[in-house]
Amino acid sequence: MNNPKIKVGVLGFGGLGQAAAKILHAKSQMCLVAVADQKGYAYNPEGLDPDTLIPVYHQQGSNGYLPKYGVLSNNSIVHLISQAQVDGYFLALPNLPNTFMADVTRQFISVGWQGVLVDALKRTSAVEQLLELQEDLSKAGITYLTGCGATPGLLTAAAAIAAQSFAEIHHVKITFGVGIANWEAYRATIREDIAHLPQFDVDKAKAMTDEEVEEFLDKTNGILTLENMEHADDIMLELAEICDRHQVTVGGIVDTRNPKKPISTNVQVTGRTFEGRISTHTFTLGDETSMAANVCGTAFGYLKAGIKLHQRNLNGLFTAAEVMPSFVR
Repeated sequence: MNNPKIKVGVLGFGGLGQAAAKILHAKSQMCLVAVADQKGYAYNPEGLDPDTLIPVYHQQGSNGYLPKYGVLSNNSIVHLISQAQVDGYFLALPNLPNTFMADVTRQFISVGWQGVLVDALKRTSAVEQLLELQEDLSKAGITYLTGCGATPGLLTAAAAIAAQSFAEIHHVKITFGVGIANWEAYRATIREDIAHLPQFDVDKAKAMTDEEVEEFLDKTNGILTLENMEHADDIMLELAEICDRHQVTVGGIVDTRNPKKPISTNVQVTGRTFEGRISTHTFTLGDETSMAANVCGTAFGYLKAGIKLHQRNLNGLFTAAEVMPSFVR
């Protein structure tokens, strides 16, 4: 017997949101029925076509202009979730300011929505804010999976599995390479990365105009080199009792002008085995997989897993390090 398709909504329609729409279009087990951006939303319980959505968004600046199914709104998230029948949402939203994801979560709770939420958060402090909502999420009947992108997410989960060979973990080192042809396709993501640089912070990066971002990238030849980032892999591995957060380091190189990855993305887990040997496991992602493929594919795998948890009345907050994602056909 075939299970009904999982009805999915995507909040945020920048680079990741558009990639998510394309990925869902190729899935037989999930169907994109709702999208929201800053100025409006679109909802069709029978499904939305990215080949129609994306041109409308690029040409007119909002999915609210979509013929028949679009609605313009200055409070698009609340208006959409109040009326749409959706099993789960991927929050493909920029987390600038750093409180944004927690604020959006409170909106879901306040309107009495029940279902599954998945995000691809980066910062430790943002996950800490969600942890404060743990009890509220449980009472509301929401199953929330956080940190379910590439890092944190795919690589954090790989580290949790790799740790099983060891009696104790000494260090988890995550190194990522991201290549995109044009920074404007991922404006929010690039701003979040800039916020991690020593001379910047979240507020400074958020306040930058597009022209100022371009000017800064001109100075660096489009390359962002990131070290010792505040990345939620640390708190997620600590919550999963793999290691203490200070044993986790995350860094990488982002090329905002070339689709080819500047370096390979990998996670290295170093520890001591029960025989007393020191060893390192390395898990490397294929260079051909894009940031969008690694982030969105992982998010939907966790969304499917979240649906199974929700059906068993397991609500509250979970992380990518404590739940195994399910593959979405």
